Amino acid sequence: MRRLACVTGRFQPVHGQHLELFELALREAEHLIVAVTNPDTRARHEETTSAHRHLAEANPFTYFERLRLLQAALQERGLSRHVSIVPFDLTRPETWYEYVPGRARQLVRAYSAWEREKASRLSDAGYEVTVLDGDPATRLSASDIRARLDADRSVWADLVPRAVVPVLAELLADRDRTETEEAT
Repeated sequence: MRRLACVTGRFQPVHGQHLELFELALREAEHLIVAVTNPDTRARHEETTSAHRHLAEANPFTYFERLRLLQAALQERGLSRHVSIVPFDLTRPETWYEYVPGRARQLVRAYSAWEREKASRLSDAGYEVTVLDGDPATRLSASDIRARLDADRSVWADLVPRAVVPVLAELLADRDRTETEEAT
């Protein structure tokens, strides 16, 4: 694997624009590392450039659940053999090279100050970083998907890859069942 790329994100949940970025990275790399940020509750810290990314409601899925969602989406697109998925705690830069080698080129699609800040941190750590300016008018936000999941679970399936729908439905059903059991 001479050419290595990395895309970092929370993937809460994974959606089509994430997959577009993965495919873009793989056009120039032999292998992609999908680095899942906020992999556990300890990794969540308030950021001045992102008011919500540390909140529990912005992180409803565990690392393992996101791994399952990502695997389904990647397999559907035929990308899974070219991708490794790793946890990536943005609050612990001293561990980054243990999960993502320093030779990996980081691709960051920037819609806000937070993504530009993340790109700066990755660059400061020695990674080569390519920032792609995102068009806010066409942005698909995982926050919007989570809002639909909370408001009306019948109107979210069109916002995620087809292969993610049954996995996400199973995760949501398990949560509903657990909440019902805990309430009784």
